[in-house]
Amino acid sequence: MTYCVAMKLDKGMIFLSDSRTNAGVDHIATFQKMYFFNQPGERVIVMMSAGNLATTQSIVSLLNSRVRDREHNILTVRSLYEAAEMVGETMREIVARDAQGQQSQGIDFTCSLLIGGQIRGEGMRLFNIYPQGNFIEATNDTPYFQIGESKYGKPILDRALRSTTCLPEALKCGLISFDSTMKSNLSVGLPLDMSIYKTDQFNLHLHQRFYEDDAYLMSLRQQWSEGLKNLLASIAPPAIQNLD
Repeated sequence: MTYCVAMKLDKGMIFLSDSRTNAGVDHIATFQKMYFFNQPGERVIVMMSAGNLATTQSIVSLLNSRVRDREHNILTVRSLYEAAEMVGETMREIVARDAQGQQSQGIDFTCSLLIGGQIRGEGMRLFNIYPQGNFIEATNDTPYFQIGESKYGKPILDRALRSTTCLPEALKCGLISFDSTMKSNLSVGLPLDMSIYKTDQFNLHLHQRFYEDDAYLMSLRQQWSEGLKNLLASIAPPAIQNLD
């Protein structure tokens, strides 16, 4: 399992992904799930993946090879919409190739992808690409997407995140979302990859990896846990008799 979050805000975009993969309790490994297709000064495209690791690695490898071999590729498309179309088509191609003759073995070759960024000539865009290869785009009403183990980290995003949220507050919200997910699901874990893109910069502002001993993450976890306990204690219980 994995967990990825991408946010499209007025001031920029934030991408967060965990790096844990597992094929059983005794086979846990770390793989980066955030990929980049960038041309500094012209375009920044960030992609994150959840699902079958072999499928997602094949998608990335094929996209990169076609940058070298084809004139029409992810670094020459004119819009993020075209990039999402290309990624969706590549996903279907890989799944169809790898699944031939193996349906009876019960192997799930599918994956989900988030792709976002900005290409010169248009604004920032963010797409959620489903396992079937079709996709939807983020809007001001829905400024973020999740893939993977989303249910534990969704409440804080729904309550606190808006398209007008500033980047530092949005990042804090995203990290709390990850902390809540890791607390409730051991299949999501550190290291955590983070990338930040600022509107109209056409270069990544920051790419960073958080490890288990990161001082800010440890402080955030403690403050959030204690804050929730204190808030719960401050709320009056229901007026129901004979509950003691």
